[in-house]
Amino acid sequence: MNRIFIAIVLGLLVISCSDNKIEKKGFQVSEIIEDESGQKIVGLKIDSLQLETRPRNVLLTFNDAHRLTPIYKVNYHKKTKKPFTGSNAYHTNWNNDYTNGNNWNHNFMPGFEAMYGYNFVNVSHYNNETNTENKLFDQPVLIKTLYYPAFSKDTLNNEPVKRDFYMVSVYDEDSNKDGFINAKDLRRFYHFDINGQHKKLLVPKEYSVMSSEYDSANDLMYVFAKRDENKNGQMESNEPTDIFWVDLKNPENVGKQYTNE
Repeated sequence: MNRIFIAIVLGLLVISCSDNKIEKKGFQVSEIIEDESGQKIVGLKIDSLQLETRPRNVLLTFNDAHRLTPIYKVNYHKKTKKPFTGSNAYHTNWNNDYTNGNNWNHNFMPGFEAMYGYNFVNVSHYNNETNTENKLFDQPVLIKTLYYPAFSKDTLNNEPVKRDFYMVSVYDEDSNKDGFINAKDLRRFYHFDINGQHKKLLVPKEYSVMSSEYDSANDLMYVFAKRDENKNGQMESNEPTDIFWVDLKNPENVGKQYTNE
């Protein structure tokens, strides 16, 4: 009996290990060839980037007219060749101060849900009033986190909170010129209006976003970002970290909290 149990456990471990050997997050955007010595050379950019993708579900926002659908890249297990996609996961915050009239229903910030997923490559926006659909990005990108208006009835300082825009942290350029868009590139941070249009950078292009914090007293989002000081298109630990702030009441209002000289 013990031998059977051990065999089952070992079998499950083998399956688990094989499942973990899935292709690395991201996708190829340039032709890659090898020279006579076997060294990889990044060639011309792929003109028409066509990825096999699938939608996951429909995300509800506080505004009934606006619905979002996350789009994922289809991946294939190397051994079984079976297709699979990532699934939605959510950042949560369990530190609401209910005594001060703050209740954001464990969302990442009041009025915002924050979701992520494996090989999350685009977001479809649909307007129920006009029956029109548009995608946030013209080409597939690698989305780290999507912040969108929460469907829940959140409050901040005893007042209801309703957001009317989206924010996305994303790898959208092969900044390190290795032929792929993946987590080795610079991570950008964008703002979109409620219709998923008018894309605007919240943090300058020469930075790579690392993390964020929320300031409930001022309704500000602090964004920590590495400055690509050596301009090699990738984030490195010895590069300076600056802190930016975003006014969530008016995301047109942004600034720098701290500069690491």
